[in-house]
Amino acid sequence: MAHKNIRLEVMQTIEKDVDSFINQYLIPVEEIWQPTDLLPNFQAENYMEEVTQIREEAKELGYDFWIVLVGDMVTEEALPTYESWLMDMEGIDQHGRNSWSKWIRQWTGEENRHGDTLNKYLYLSGRVNMREVEITTQHLINDGFEVGTGRDPYRNFIYTSFQELATNISHSRVGKIAKKKGNKSLAKMCNLIAGDEMRHHLAYRHFVKTIFDYDASEMMLAFADMMQKKIIMPAQNLRQSGGKMASAFDDFSNAAQRLGVYTTYDYIDILEKLNAHWEISKISNLTDEAEKARDYLLKLPSRMLRIADRIKIPQDANRFKWVEPNGIV
Repeated sequence: MAHKNIRLEVMQTIEKDVDSFINQYLIPVEEIWQPTDLLPNFQAENYMEEVTQIREEAKELGYDFWIVLVGDMVTEEALPTYESWLMDMEGIDQHGRNSWSKWIRQWTGEENRHGDTLNKYLYLSGRVNMREVEITTQHLINDGFEVGTGRDPYRNFIYTSFQELATNISHSRVGKIAKKKGNKSLAKMCNLIAGDEMRHHLAYRHFVKTIFDYDASEMMLAFADMMQKKIIMPAQNLRQSGGKMASAFDDFSNAAQRLGVYTTYDYIDILEKLNAHWEISKISNLTDEAEKARDYLLKLPSRMLRIADRIKIPQDANRFKWVEPNGIV
């Protein structure tokens, strides 16, 4: 109970700086890009030319690419789940509308544009079965997600620090593949989305760094606990129509690994980057338990690397209903 009270005090102490974090890491609504800026303007006379261009450029992209893009889009579309989860954290008062709840609402507002953009692009591309994709999205929201954080802000901010960088990497690499295939419009969408994810990563990373200043031992224990559980992707429960919960995630993940969009090595690299930025090795005045947690975190990347070197990624793509009816090979 004492730890819980300290967490609440820390959250309340940092809250006075949250408005400055909003100014630093988020962009005002009137100034930030919107999905329509990147998509055909159906109020313009030449809109069909733009649609035709999207459809033609889309033909150059392969099967695994569409699986990954759909998986990324569905992950973004499940935002109602993530907002409701974060709003339940200790120290968040959505009824009193404190600064923390203001942050989460405005973060959600920015994130919400990502799913809108990719959803419209996929629809216009004509390369995927949108009804099957929509079923997957509804299932993912219905199933919810459990990422091992509970209501603890420390664990939640570890999760978001990690996850936002993972999505930055994924969207950025998808954009590079699209650009290489001559698909400039999709490349631009992915790069702008990746830019948002990086800003969000920097914000959550900042939150954790600040908490380390106030409550280092408990933050260290929370970090180690999250890494022991492993950072579970938001789309962990991904499924297709007629499938069981989480039945599609491994196939989606394998496609991402085959493309080099997001790999086990990226996971390890993110952990190393967080260890370095938070200066885990230099934090002093830790409890004995927190010292052990720190040792675990510092040794973990090399341990994971040894395991990663032995993992073989399946080369055969399992068929997805999202893409199959269009005959893409």
